[in-house]
Amino acid sequence: MKALVHAEKAGFGGLSIKELKEEFPKSGEVRVRLKTVGLNHRDLFVVHHRHKPTDPPLIIGSDGAGVIDAVGEGVENVKVGDEVIINPSLRWKEKSDAPPEEFEIIDGTFAEQLILPADNVVHKPRYLTWEEAGVLSIAPLTAYRALFTRGKIHSDMKVLIPGIGSGVATFLLQFAKAVGATVYVTSRSKDKCEKALELGADKAIDSNEDWEKALSGEKMDLVIECVGAVTFNKSLKQLRPGGTIVTFGASAGDVVQLNLRDFFYGQFNLLGSTMGSSEEYQDMIQFIEEHQLRPVLDQMYPLEQYEQAFNRLEKADQLGKIGLYI
Repeated sequence: MKALVHAEKAGFGGLSIKELKEEFPKSGEVRVRLKTVGLNHRDLFVVHHRHKPTDPPLIIGSDGAGVIDAVGEGVENVKVGDEVIINPSLRWKEKSDAPPEEFEIIDGTFAEQLILPADNVVHKPRYLTWEEAGVLSIAPLTAYRALFTRGKIHSDMKVLIPGIGSGVATFLLQFAKAVGATVYVTSRSKDKCEKALELGADKAIDSNEDWEKALSGEKMDLVIECVGAVTFNKSLKQLRPGGTIVTFGASAGDVVQLNLRDFFYGQFNLLGSTMGSSEEYQDMIQFIEEHQLRPVLDQMYPLEQYEQAFNRLEKADQLGKIGLYI
């Protein structure tokens, strides 16, 4: 079995394609022969933070889609030959305020085969291509929980999404427009702003300009913050009194200085979010099928060109999802 493995040193220098022994599913498990997989910022984090020589080799990757080619005893929800998508959320079944302590995210999709619990695969929506299915997991699940479970979005809301380039941000835009909300986005890239307008954004503004002026003083009901310290206080200024910020990312800085007096006088709500449960995953797939939504695909690479794919993700050159052919 061919797989992309990280070992021995931090960064991309620890990545290599290796041949590993084929394994077989145990009771309650299935084996998926993967066709396509998707990159996430989580993969960058894993690669850059595994630096001890004693860290065991790890097949990276959490998104993927393929065909069931073996099943263990007691598996009833799928059979050999079924086309499926990986749900990477382990041991978080029902929707809840926060994940249970035993919650983990699946690793190992950047390989020809993956063995996992049968409960962690769902049937691939027929209208999706393999390229689209392979990038459909962490990003839309994160977006779905942030918008629906935490943000309580509805059609009368005005929503701001700073930093429209990422896969999650493009799903946020598509989901919010699907329910009829008014959506504003920001980006430093003129091309990304134009693409966001094509995807349905009501207004796209340059991240470097004065947001209040660009929005003509219009205030938001909901801001979904995934950029971090660079934009957080600018986002906060765009909230109406009693409005809500949901945050799930900090790619541009973890630490934020907050004026508490402005915050409590504004009656603002600040909510954290991350990934989502299997229940939310099923709801997300149903929502995507109901509205016939498709992931925004940036670029696909052969597995052997993983370095190019990771470099594009790290430089934030993409709009939407980057994927690999297995």
